[in-house]
Amino acid sequence: MPGALASKQELLPRLSTEPAAVKVRTQRQGEVTQFLVENQEYGEITMTFEIGLVNLKGDVTFPYTVTLPAQRTTEAFELTPIRPEAKWEFSYTNYYKLGSACAQPDEDYVYELPYQPGSRFTVTQGYNGSFSHQGANQYAIDWKMPEGTPVCAARGGIVVRVKDDSHTGGSSAKYDRCNNYVLIRHADGTLGHYCHLQAGGCTVQAGQSVSAGQVIARSGNTGFSSGPHLHFCVFKNRNGRERESLPVKFRTADQAAITPIEGRTYQAAALPLASPAPLAAQAPQSSPLLR
Repeated sequence: MPGALASKQELLPRLSTEPAAVKVRTQRQGEVTQFLVENQEYGEITMTFEIGLVNLKGDVTFPYTVTLPAQRTTEAFELTPIRPEAKWEFSYTNYYKLGSACAQPDEDYVYELPYQPGSRFTVTQGYNGSFSHQGANQYAIDWKMPEGTPVCAARGGIVVRVKDDSHTGGSSAKYDRCNNYVLIRHADGTLGHYCHLQAGGCTVQAGQSVSAGQVIARSGNTGFSSGPHLHFCVFKNRNGRERESLPVKFRTADQAAITPIEGRTYQAAALPLASPAPLAAQAPQSSPLLR
């Protein structure tokens, strides 16, 4: 009797079981129900609430999107009975993304190339790249880069999240959650996203201030990646479910401000004279965005 063929199934890493950094809770103040959001992330979050109401009215319009400051608990909105003597109830769903929907991008800022001065790397996918640079990643850049290459901050800011525990990658979107990355909040509220990093290769931690040109990680091939490279983009949020990438310009060894073009190789410029690392910017007060 012929032997049975064994099926082989690839097991992806389990999702993190760390305690949630963002929690929503309600509390009563007389007839008023307050919705409070505890944000223990190191940067603002953008949260969107979708809510069903019976005999209740809110002090905002739903769906409701709000940007909430880091490291504190903030009231998002309140609900009040329309007819206090009658039964009331609510149900809700919320979504959030790290980052601000209220960011005001500094369009004049010129970024450093995200690798060490004198190094040269080739752009394998530019803005509007056909492989994966559409939608939220429209204005991302990929540089072909051997694993273990030092990755540098293209702009100074505050590190808001780091992940470098994955050894897994592949050319399918199913690997996206296996991506190692560093997120840096810039002074204008935008975030710089450095992706596909080497396992254990991050040299910074959340809450840390970094300067442009500082080594923050080593490149790798983790997550949704068809080969060793560095993926970089700058973005802001639209709401608690969507983000948008932003076009930025870079300084090179021979040009003051360029948009990298697919297929071309660029050498990183020498860094300007060192200046103090930026202080942690005060997170803005909660800023509503009606949707």
